[in-house]
Amino acid sequence: MSPIPIAERCRRMGTEAAFRVFARAKTLEAQGRDIIHLEMGEPDFATPEHIKEACRQALADGHTGYAPAGGLPALRAAIAAHVARTRGIEVDPAQVVITPGGKPVIFYTYLALVEPGDEVIYPDPGFPIFESMTDALGATRKPWFPGSGTSSRPDLDALATLMGPKTKLLVINSPGNPTGVVYTEAELARIAELCVAHDVICLSDEIYSRILFGAEHVSIATQPGMAERTVILDGFSKTWSMTGWRLGYAVAPAELAVVYEKLMTNSNSCAVHFVQHAALAALAGPDDEVASMVRAFEARRDALVEGLSAMPGVTCDLPQGSFFAFADVRGTGLDARVLADRLLEEAGVACVEGPAFGEGGDGCIRFSFAAGVSRIREATRRMAELLGA
Repeated sequence: MSPIPIAERCRRMGTEAAFRVFARAKTLEAQGRDIIHLEMGEPDFATPEHIKEACRQALADGHTGYAPAGGLPALRAAIAAHVARTRGIEVDPAQVVITPGGKPVIFYTYLALVEPGDEVIYPDPGFPIFESMTDALGATRKPWFPGSGTSSRPDLDALATLMGPKTKLLVINSPGNPTGVVYTEAELARIAELCVAHDVICLSDEIYSRILFGAEHVSIATQPGMAERTVILDGFSKTWSMTGWRLGYAVAPAELAVVYEKLMTNSNSCAVHFVQHAALAALAGPDDEVASMVRAFEARRDALVEGLSAMPGVTCDLPQGSFFAFADVRGTGLDARVLADRLLEEAGVACVEGPAFGEGGDGCIRFSFAAGVSRIREATRRMAELLGA
């Protein structure tokens, strides 16, 4: 048999290094190694009990069939109310489309908008799927440095030079993965001005909007002229520790939401019915476990950044949101890929090399602080020992 003729768009498509590292880490654990998991973008907290109970009740009530492609009407209405409350913008439930996780929102936005030869501006370093989808659809890459934590802010002058007549889509991510940056309202106002001036649609990844450390989350959709040109990506994975439940949503201009429903029909049919009932319980509260989780993340962040910053040749900005620290390791004299591999294989610390998030991540390593403080301190001790510090 001749080789299967894989479509070029799939050959151009990338993947996520975190899953590769996770698989290798699990293999080492199966061999008896003690591995500290700082690689995955996954809270290590249990899903709150009232959400699990709502799911059990939904199963008992027989909610195991298809749901509408756009999502249960009650959930779409609840999300619209949630967005109005948390972002300060009015949303029609018809603008909300429920998806199996947040990634389909990225996938559908690109499919709905981007043609070969269009330009896509995306954060670099940033979530790898932004670059992957740009390549898969034959668009032109326009990577943009998104800023990092508290000391390094987004280069808005550089963003202005990237905008042009071929720019179809701008992707932003605040709070950001992997850098932990949270955009100020003034920064978002300037970005919005550029989008309006160049008639560019913005995909705003706000999946970490509740995980903040002294910063305030503002959606770019609140800026003048942006409600009609912004797609908000959010979901239940991070805020309520529901990564495996696979439930996200888009809040989009009405004409785009119709396209997303069509894409849902052609790909997934619908998000899981009984999980949507669990999501209703998540939105209804109580919210104390979310607040407790964020406080725990802040303590972990402080322990991780303190440990990394104490090592010769390592610097680490203080993340303002998400649960990632992006450490610059160039001062160690080691290539980031080599060091990340050695940390896993020799020290039992799973992390992700910065170049996996784009060329802008060269010389850096991403550490998730979705592990307890004692494990984080042990991870930095092992890393310091490997570096001879």
